[in-house]
Amino acid sequence: MKRRALILVEGNTHGTGLQYVQAAQRLGLHPITLSANPTQYDYLAAEGTEAVHIDTNNLDELIRECSRLHATYDIAGITSAREAVYATVGKLCRHFDLPGPNPSSVERCCDKFTQRQLLAEAGVPIPAYRLALDATEVESSAAAIGLPVIVKPAVGNGSYGVRLCRSVDELAEHTTYLLGGTHRWRSSVRILVEEFAHGPYYCADIMGNEIIGIAAADFDPLPHFLFHKSTLPAPLSDQDHNRIADVSLSCLQALGLGWGPACIEFRWTTRGPVVIEVNPRLAGGGHRQLVQLAYGVDLITEHIKLVIGEEWDLRRRHSQTAAVRIFNADRDGILDRIDGAGRAAAVPGVAEVKFYVEPKTPIIRKGDYRDTIGHIIAASPSLAQTEAILQRAVDLIDWSITPFPA
Repeated sequence: MKRRALILVEGNTHGTGLQYVQAAQRLGLHPITLSANPTQYDYLAAEGTEAVHIDTNNLDELIRECSRLHATYDIAGITSAREAVYATVGKLCRHFDLPGPNPSSVERCCDKFTQRQLLAEAGVPIPAYRLALDATEVESSAAAIGLPVIVKPAVGNGSYGVRLCRSVDELAEHTTYLLGGTHRWRSSVRILVEEFAHGPYYCADIMGNEIIGIAAADFDPLPHFLFHKSTLPAPLSDQDHNRIADVSLSCLQALGLGWGPACIEFRWTTRGPVVIEVNPRLAGGGHRQLVQLAYGVDLITEHIKLVIGEEWDLRRRHSQTAAVRIFNADRDGILDRIDGAGRAAAVPGVAEVKFYVEPKTPIIRKGDYRDTIGHIIAASPSLAQTEAILQRAVDLIDWSITPFPA
């Protein structure tokens, strides 16, 4: 009898990829990662996991490789932890008649301009927006919407190239960055200019058409959007929770989603919940751990069950408040040291203390998720207790970055 395999197209360097590998193994599956550069995922070698070097942007090559693997393995499912290849995953699943996302829906969702158009047509509340193809159009779009505006690539994730521009000078500076060859474009140059929606931030974690939970979060100082802290569940009234849930389901319907994971980001403005972005994937920033700690639901395991055609179980096992504090580099330079991780991990109620970089590592900030150097996650029966635990652990951490010589 052939061994059952789960094909993972690309991985993830901040924990998600490893979690997919480990969840697959717990389900009795043999994980095989297809990647354009398998060496970038340290966990593959550490886990002794099979990997295949292949151009993951080439659908025909992926089909041939999966066909070759099928001669040895029973391919139970195909999926990915990375949004950039998720539409390709959907096409592979359709080719091999396996459960998977609708690739057309994923492609529409991943194009932020198309996403905005579809949400607007469906009457979903969104910020004012315009598409710009050059510096002149960026300037005129910002003038029409009114400063401050958010300027970002129309395709991308992880806050790549996203910045709040509060003045004409900041607008010109960021436009030069995006158009001057520094930013790496996935496809053609297309810039989205959006109204800056003021208000508290929330994120709905979704599987299929079910709202798993709604988290609250805040950010490090602007102009970039680096998460500082997230809390699940968000301290919302039942009425406000239901409003976010209703808008979330409207987003799924408008975009043709509703299979597998999604996360929808909001700002609560004077208009109520306004949709910032719909992502056809699991949320990052520790959200999966928060869901597991708060409700006892392992979203990655349940996603894999769906991928391999088994029945998932999204029932809550318990109810706690979980929170993550995220550490972001505050300057460029050499990371000299990180102290106190062991002491912080020993604080009762702390679930995880993790740093992604080692001392003596050069730090060059990018203004996106790559600036994150670590996190602490805690959980307890109440919001006040969780916040106290988290703060106690954070106070035990000390790290320093020495600026580069002038």
